[in-house]
Amino acid sequence: MSVTDTLGRPMRDLRVSVTDRCNFRCVYCMPKEVFGQDYAFLARDRLLSFEEIARLARVFVALGAEKIRLTGGEPLVRRDVEQLVAMLSRIEGLSDLTLTTNGALLAQKAQALKDAGLRRITVSLDSLDDAIFKAMNDADFPVAGVLAGIEAAERAGLTPIKLNMVVKRGMNEGSILEMARFFRGTGHILRFVEFMDVGHTNGWRMDDVVPAVEIVRAISSVFPLEPAQPNYRGEVARRYRYRDGAGEIGVIASVTQPFCGDCTRARLSADGRLFGCLFATQGRDLRDLMRAGATDEEIAAAIRRVWSVRDDRYSEVRSSETVGLPKVEMSYIGG
Repeated sequence: MSVTDTLGRPMRDLRVSVTDRCNFRCVYCMPKEVFGQDYAFLARDRLLSFEEIARLARVFVALGAEKIRLTGGEPLVRRDVEQLVAMLSRIEGLSDLTLTTNGALLAQKAQALKDAGLRRITVSLDSLDDAIFKAMNDADFPVAGVLAGIEAAERAGLTPIKLNMVVKRGMNEGSILEMARFFRGTGHILRFVEFMDVGHTNGWRMDDVVPAVEIVRAISSVFPLEPAQPNYRGEVARRYRYRDGAGEIGVIASVTQPFCGDCTRARLSADGRLFGCLFATQGRDLRDLMRAGATDEEIAAAIRRVWSVRDDRYSEVRSSETVGLPKVEMSYIGG
């Protein structure tokens, strides 16, 4: 039975964080000053098992969720994650199963993920310049390694491939046009993401945001663009197609052009807490409920209670007060 929130938004998408760990330390997500060698990540027994994730996923699908995206942290650092993919791919009523990755392990995992039933993949890539890329992810990993992962995903048939570039002023806005030029005509969909105030450790300032309108203008001045219609209600990216037919780009502008009104996404943290918003401050514990012996019907009732009172629209009401709230880190809740 489908469920809607106080603003009439249905629950259609479930984003599942399979781990809070990552092999990168991106400045906009897991800055090394906070997530250093001494940082206490979740203990294994606090993580949802694959069987627990699959069980919860079946309940969410029964409540109307049609799409599942695996996130992290970096989902490919979770051992044997393709086994989870296989379990999820067998859920009746699930129309789409995808995963977001930084690409570092993708060359090794792409075929196994496809064989397990993954449909598509999204890869984060913030620049083609190694120095800029390293400054953004604070890890000694070359761009070529990510590109190899993208090529492996394409060979495996994990298409269309989406590429997410977080743009932060003073760091990588000079890479916007280079990225657009490189991926034009490849069939991949490049999406530019405004630097967001997720969590409370990334030092977000409005001055660091490169607005989507500026990004589109810069690209269109060289490769003319025209707006394209959304593929479905609640699509996070505003679509633009190249006028010469060389493909499309997207901009995810949650800071300057909020899309809260059509948000259909529920988020499940690696330790089983349900969140209704990327910018949430607290979530409902489903793990302990499940481990205490709750039936599927009781779990569904708990999810329905959370979603039915949901009124989250953080990006529409963002202010100097809300920016400073101790929000859940993106590495814990999933992007």
